[in-house]
Amino acid sequence: MNVVIIGCGAVGAAIAYELSLVKGLNITVFDKQPPAQASTGAALGVLMGIISHKIKGKAWRLRQTSIQRYESLIPELEELTNCKIPFNRQGILMLLTGNADASVADQEISHWEKLTEIRHNQGYQLEIWDTTKLQNLCPQVKDQNIISAIYSPQDRQLDPTALTLALVTAAQKNGVTFKFDVNVLGITPRQQLETTEGKIAADWFVIAAGLGSSPLAAQLNYPVDIRPVLGQALQLRLGYSLGNPDFQPVITGNDVHIVPVGNGDYWVGATVEFPTNGSHEIAPDTELLESVKQQAIAFCPDLANATTIRTWSGLRPRPEGRPAPIIEKLSGFSNVLLATGHYRNGILLAPATADAIREMIISN
Repeated sequence: MNVVIIGCGAVGAAIAYELSLVKGLNITVFDKQPPAQASTGAALGVLMGIISHKIKGKAWRLRQTSIQRYESLIPELEELTNCKIPFNRQGILMLLTGNADASVADQEISHWEKLTEIRHNQGYQLEIWDTTKLQNLCPQVKDQNIISAIYSPQDRQLDPTALTLALVTAAQKNGVTFKFDVNVLGITPRQQLETTEGKIAADWFVIAAGLGSSPLAAQLNYPVDIRPVLGQALQLRLGYSLGNPDFQPVITGNDVHIVPVGNGDYWVGATVEFPTNGSHEIAPDTELLESVKQQAIAFCPDLANATTIRTWSGLRPRPEGRPAPIIEKLSGFSNVLLATGHYRNGILLAPATADAIREMIISN
């Protein structure tokens, strides 16, 4: 059975690898550029699953599936490829900043207490730290506005590019064919993929092309409205570890992430910039990126001494008028699957998306 996957970001690569473990599938992946470009190359790889507010339904099931799969997937890929994938197992620390209204602050802590209880019943751990515990364990955090912190020891962070390249290498070892720098022109009514390298017939088509999914679906007379949201991030070089060098969780607060990436370097991001006036073009706002950097410095003042060694940006695919992501059969087609529109959770949900696509194909 021939399967064609369009798109080789983290989601497309994860699908290719997961399907490569199924006997009897002949898999080809197309992308107009090398792997891990576009939104994958811009991601910070912060896997906010247990610390997210999703507690039931599809949104939680996807997170739970991914969290569990990553624990086996990373060592599996490292063994297959003989490549190290940076995978931070020291958890995520979320800083809660104060409100002048004490009752609002109490309400927020109460909300986290309820979530902590729910997670405990689900077999996961969340800890609520007071400011004394926070100072003892993470002395680099010195913002006077912080009233408390939530520590999620089972959430993770990884390098999205290293992950995607490892998925590609592992899938190749399992027999998957990858065709990069090939433009996909469309899917014909006769179930063939038209590309700049000619036509290819397939039994299944998986559209995992992020923002490129909309024009492909439109050719099949099925409008999928996915719009870009720009994210900018930067890498700061401090030259030494913040706080305790042996305890380097991701620190997050006010939607700003401080991500340790080793050797005293930190990724900081990301902005959330929407298109204006119906345009799909978004010019990066340098002031917004500076405000993200300043928030990181407010949390960890030592970062004021760091040097910015690079900045980058990427477009995330956000479905309009419906929840992210879109994982389903294309309406009117029994063999065209959508795995797209993950918005800010493509890396987090890649394993669960691959699992869902595999189930759709093998259960048919």
